Amino acid sequence: MPQTPKSYPSSRRSLLRALGSTAALGALAGCGVPAAYVKAGDRAGADLSATDKRLTWANWPLYIDTDEDDETKRPTLDAFEKRTGISVDYIEEINDNDEFFGKISPALMNHQQTGRDLIVMSDWMCARFVRLGWVQRMDRSAQPNVAKHLDPQLSSPAFDPGRRYTVPWQSGITGIAYNHRKLGREIRQVSDLWAGDLKGRVTLLSGLDEAFALLMQGNGVDITKWTAADFYKVCDQIQTQISRNQIRRFTGNDYTKDLVSGDVLACQAYSGDVIQLQADNPDIRFVVPEEGAELWADSLMIPDLARHKTNAERLIDYYYDPEVAAELAAWVNYVCPVPAAQAVLAASKDKDTAALAENPLIFPDTTMRKHLAIARDITSTERVEFAKEWNKIVGL
Repeated sequence: MPQTPKSYPSSRRSLLRALGSTAALGALAGCGVPAAYVKAGDRAGADLSATDKRLTWANWPLYIDTDEDDETKRPTLDAFEKRTGISVDYIEEINDNDEFFGKISPALMNHQQTGRDLIVMSDWMCARFVRLGWVQRMDRSAQPNVAKHLDPQLSSPAFDPGRRYTVPWQSGITGIAYNHRKLGREIRQVSDLWAGDLKGRVTLLSGLDEAFALLMQGNGVDITKWTAADFYKVCDQIQTQISRNQIRRFTGNDYTKDLVSGDVLACQAYSGDVIQLQADNPDIRFVVPEEGAELWADSLMIPDLARHKTNAERLIDYYYDPEVAAELAAWVNYVCPVPAAQAVLAASKDKDTAALAENPLIFPDTTMRKHLAIARDITSTERVEFAKEWNKIVGL
C-alpha cells in the first residue's frame, strides 16, 4: 500500500456550472415532461455477463490505488481481474459532475446504451439519476459484502432508501480547515469564520451542492430536512460577509493552495484533502464544527441498458471485502464506507498504514459520527431557483 496518498482530483467536488443543460433538464423533469424519465420496466437490457467477461467502468482521475512504481497498474483492480477472469476497461473520464451528466444524458433520456456498465458520481448528482430512472436496481442477493459491510450511516439516504440503486465508492466530510499556528487559536463553530481576525482570510466553496449544508448547520438546521427559508437565510448571511470583506473568494478545490500559502487562514474544506496537507504541514487542522458537518459520498451506479450488469455488481461487491476496502482506503484517505476495513489496517505491520486506522477522518469515531449528517438533496424544481441565487452571490 502506498504510504503517501496521491492528491485528490481538483474537480471531483466541483462547482455548479452556470445554468445550462443540466438545470434545464432538471426543470423539465420537475415540470412533469415525460421525455427524460425512464420507467422501471424499460431500464434493463440484455445482460451478457455470463458469456462476455468484461465491463466498462467510468471513474474520476486518481480515485483508485496505483502501484508506487508503475501508475498504470492498479493493484486492487488487477487482483479482481485475476480472481474473476473479468476484464475491466477502467476509464478516468469524469472530471465534473455536471459535465459528465451532460455527456451521457442524451443517451439515457433517449433510452440508448451509454457504453458504460458502471459510473461514479457525487450523491447529489446520483439523486438526479435515480429520480429520472436512469440507473438500474442492483441485486443485493448477489452482493453479500455490501449487505454486510456498508456503513450504516451511509446506508439509506433520502434519495435512495436502502441503497438499491447506488453504493458508496468513497465518502468524506465537509468541514473547516485552518492553520492553527498562524491563526493562534482554535476554530470550533461555523460562526468563528466571521471573527475579526479572519477578515479577508476566509474562503468558501463555490459549488452550491458542496457549500450550503455546512453553512446551514452553523445556523442549527437539521440538514436532513432543510427548507427554502434555511437556504435564503444562508444567502443573506453570506451577502453580509461579502459586504464586510470577510470572504477572500469562493473556490473549487484550489482552496488548498491558499491555505498552504498562508493567504487564507480558514476555509470550507474536505476531510481527505486535509489529511494530505497535514503530511507536509501539521499546523493545518480539520474540524467538524460543534453544530455538525456534512457527510457525503461519491457512489457507484449501473446505468440503464448496461450490457454487463452482473459483472458490475460483482465488482462492487469485491470492493466491499474489508481487505480490499482497506487497501483502497490506505491510498485515497477519504472516509471508508466499509468500517470493517479499520481492523484490517490496524493489523498492518507497517506503522504508517496501521496509524490510518486511528484517523477519525478515515474512520469516524462514535463522537464524531454524532455530529455528521447527510443533507437532503436539492430537488429538480428547487435547483433552477436556488442555482440562480447562488451563482449570483459567488459570481458564476
